[in-house]
Amino acid sequence: MFLNLKIPFRVFDCNRLQFLIFLILLLPFGSFAQDETISGQVKDNTNKPLQGVSVLIKGTQRGTTTDNDGRFIIANVPKNGVFVISSAGYATQEIAANNKTAISSLTLQPQASDLNEVVVIGYGTRQKRDLTGSVGQVKATQLENENPSNVQDILRGNIAGINISQINSASAKGGGDLLVRGKSSIRAGTSPLIVLDDVIYPGQLSDINPNDIATINVLKDASSAAIYGAKSASGVVLITTKKGTRSKPTITLNSNIGISELAQNEPLYDGPGFVAWRSDVQKARNAAATNLYIYDDPRSLPSNITMTQWRAGRQGDSLDIWLDRLGLRPIEIKNWKDGKTTDWYDKMFQKGFRQDHTISLSGKKDEVSYYMSVGYTNNEGVIVGDKFRTLRTRLNLEGRVAKFLTAGINMQFSDRDESQVPVNWGQMVNASPYGEIYTDDGLLLRDSPNDDIGNNSNPFMDNTYTNRLQKNNTLFGSLYVKGNLPLGFSYQINFTPSFDFYRYFNGVSAKHVTFRPRKGVATRTTQTTYNWQIDNLLKWDKTFGQHQFNVTLLFNAEKYQSWREQIDNEGFDPSDVLSYHNIGAGTTPIVKSEDEVSTGTALMSRLNYTFRDRYMITASFRRDGYSAFGQKNPNADFPALALGWIFTEEKFMESATWLNSGKLRVSYGVNGNRDIPRYEALAELQSGKYQYISPSGALVPVSQLYVNRMENPDLKWERTTSYNLGLDFAILDSRLSGSFDVYKKSTKDLLILRALPSVIGFDNVLSNLGEVQNKGFEITLSSINITRKNFEWRTTINFWQNRNEIKHLYGPVNLLDANGKVIGQVENDDIANKWFIGHDLDEVWDQRVLGVWQESERAEALKYKVEPGDFKLEDSNNDGVLNDLDRQFLGFRTPRFQWTLRNEFTIYKNFDFSFQLYSNWGQMSDYNQAKNNSGFQDRQNSYQFPYWTKDNPINNYSRLYSSNGQSSFSVYRKTSFIRLNTVALAYTVPKNITQKAHIESLKMYVNVSNAALYAPDWDYWDPEYRNRAGDGAISTAIPPRIYSLGLNVTF
Repeated sequence: MFLNLKIPFRVFDCNRLQFLIFLILLLPFGSFAQDETISGQVKDNTNKPLQGVSVLIKGTQRGTTTDNDGRFIIANVPKNGVFVISSAGYATQEIAANNKTAISSLTLQPQASDLNEVVVIGYGTRQKRDLTGSVGQVKATQLENENPSNVQDILRGNIAGINISQINSASAKGGGDLLVRGKSSIRAGTSPLIVLDDVIYPGQLSDINPNDIATINVLKDASSAAIYGAKSASGVVLITTKKGTRSKPTITLNSNIGISELAQNEPLYDGPGFVAWRSDVQKARNAAATNLYIYDDPRSLPSNITMTQWRAGRQGDSLDIWLDRLGLRPIEIKNWKDGKTTDWYDKMFQKGFRQDHTISLSGKKDEVSYYMSVGYTNNEGVIVGDKFRTLRTRLNLEGRVAKFLTAGINMQFSDRDESQVPVNWGQMVNASPYGEIYTDDGLLLRDSPNDDIGNNSNPFMDNTYTNRLQKNNTLFGSLYVKGNLPLGFSYQINFTPSFDFYRYFNGVSAKHVTFRPRKGVATRTTQTTYNWQIDNLLKWDKTFGQHQFNVTLLFNAEKYQSWREQIDNEGFDPSDVLSYHNIGAGTTPIVKSEDEVSTGTALMSRLNYTFRDRYMITASFRRDGYSAFGQKNPNADFPALALGWIFTEEKFMESATWLNSGKLRVSYGVNGNRDIPRYEALAELQSGKYQYISPSGALVPVSQLYVNRMENPDLKWERTTSYNLGLDFAILDSRLSGSFDVYKKSTKDLLILRALPSVIGFDNVLSNLGEVQNKGFEITLSSINITRKNFEWRTTINFWQNRNEIKHLYGPVNLLDANGKVIGQVENDDIANKWFIGHDLDEVWDQRVLGVWQESERAEALKYKVEPGDFKLEDSNNDGVLNDLDRQFLGFRTPRFQWTLRNEFTIYKNFDFSFQLYSNWGQMSDYNQAKNNSGFQDRQNSYQFPYWTKDNPINNYSRLYSSNGQSSFSVYRKTSFIRLNTVALAYTVPKNITQKAHIESLKMYVNVSNAALYAPDWDYWDPEYRNRAGDGAISTAIPPRIYSLGLNVTF
């Protein structure tokens, strides 16, 4: 069911409109000139075939790209047509068709920048020279030697302004969250919209095989992204997959294997070190005692201490007494005496095996082009039990069914298996090196040193006693028909269905100590999701003299539906061996179900106008409707306007021969954010059960229904208004080119849960409040440093900065004097969420650490109820008390600036070498390990951190067992770093060798990811190990180092 858009102009009857389009498509087209099919090959200046080169028929948006051997084929080329041949890093050429059926080898000359390069902009393409917005592009072929395992790997560090977190990317699955130009929302989603082959993609990026990708474009400013309206406030990522281009079938195999390992270790205490550390811990815990020597090894007591003094009245074996005083349990004492230790690193971490294989078949014959592929990925992480497996297939098929009509299908299927149950490596620090994993009968101990104490669990408990199946099967496709109409018009209709079948079956054995009293638990969850979208596109592309017009009109409709069922049970007696396979065998079944539906519609119009190939205007308007918003505000409007000026085309610039090209861009636009739960604007009914005692004294079960959430019919869209100013340039015969963008965007009507007075009966309601502002700049530089017959060197540098500020939150409230009289207004901060007006969303607000109290400062320290060895906190309000009133703004969790440097070398035509550095600088993260509070529980081990003692009076780590007067604070350290992200070396076997084996091309490569790291102020695991979203959350995995070996073969 579509939303009522209330459009203020007349809407044609749909049946009449469809009949009119049908008649137009049946019109005779005898007036069209006879067209030809033309093929050719493109090479670089070293005679090396170029893959992924754009070959476009001038004045149209029709064209293709070259295959692995640099070949292309285009049908329906006018006899007087002109080809525009362009590729990133090479000068564009224009070649006339001249009634030819084949074009001899074309050679492109290196060039750092090319304004004629074709860029995907959403619902179409444009030459880079005609762009008025901020669009970044990366071609997958540029990174094929580095073996990117997912979309995020292709983007990471290659487009300025994009951040990709490591919070999820460190697992076997890989990936990471995308963020374009900062966080523009507090509560709603901040991930960019994903568009796959020109249709909105609702699935996961891990379902897209990176080997199927041809290019990725990112729309960063509002004017570029506004055509997607309510979904584009956080940017748009446009992914274009490969198509068939060669006249003969081409089989390509891309295969690689690799190993992942820990990039760095954070050592724990070994056996002897653990005992020595436990001795110091016990002395620190009992610092007021006068007999701390009782924690010393009885075999090496000070000369003035007798064994009687040391025993302090205890009888028995002296070593047993000593180890018991240190907190060791009987199992640990026995293993200490036997010299038996457990290497928890060796047990929990592994060298994970990785493999990725894709085979594809592509080609273009007569009027049909095709590309099909099958890819298999099976990766193990560095943590035992962490694994990811997926099977992905793709079919891109397009054919001309009539002279004026083309039909096609782009479809992918994925079978994703995430059934892994990694060991809980976070418990490693709680595991004694003298502990055991198993009991004598083969069961897991509750925790490593003893089986009857504490809340910590054996790190292998979940991994051993959980039986899990977690799979997604997704089918996503786009079926389209497009026809060329008279007078430069064309029409296209896309139907895009998406199916997702999710299964989560999980059983935990009664052998698991946590679930032993419940005699095992199991759950079966299934969810089916069905999306569909329809895009109706009417385009007009026409040139009148020096005036070029490109108009796009869109009508879009969409619907989302999901059906979820869940069955939980426990009490599997006498046996839970079948677990979720026989979930009905339990004694306490609970059945749940949940269905959801949402609808949306949109109208969009866009005009691209170019005058004299130097003045550009882009104007667009989109009206969206979405059912999740309040009844009073289901629709929203999103306008955009952008201007471009190629000033080097002006006569007054003719004397500036040093400047090969230059273009100014300015844009304005409004985007929306609709990323909220589908029923958030509605009141929510919850059901439940309770019991009451009847007059006869019996317990009677009663069902109840109650309102759990307050409705908000006024709920509306977040709106982000953005401004962008950009400059593109090329100098030194286009060997050095670059772009500079500065932007400012403000998001108003933020979707925030507003607290309500308790008298209303609800805790909060989702409302439109507040404003967040982002501003920053981006610089991209590309250069061709050296180009010789047998050597070429290219460099790309990206540098960007983003600043975020909360402008408003909940609105002003009255400020009263002592008599209750209103004397003004003030807007309050949200201290609970640490949101402060005038500050960044991720700004750190805490007590400032000045260092560590030393012995010479004992008297001063005691005033604050602390002692030497505790952290020295700043008493910012000078009241003699350390508490939350002393909190200050200390820094930021997100980087203050970021940069990447990429160098590419071609040596003797056959060798390619590249490396990329990327850096985040100026951010900080909590580092509470410096408090040295490990050891509160007897069995705990610790990482080998320094600690303060009288003999080691350091100033950046506290004493053991430091309490700091119970003041609540965190220690922070800078996490600035420079990472050698990728290093790759490839060798292309000469054709005179491969052709003997009937192989068209063969490339072999080796690469290393996360090869090295420099972090001058951080020494605890990886600096990206902690979440950069501002909440300090810890990742479940550590960024690994990955070694890969692969080959790319074309037959």
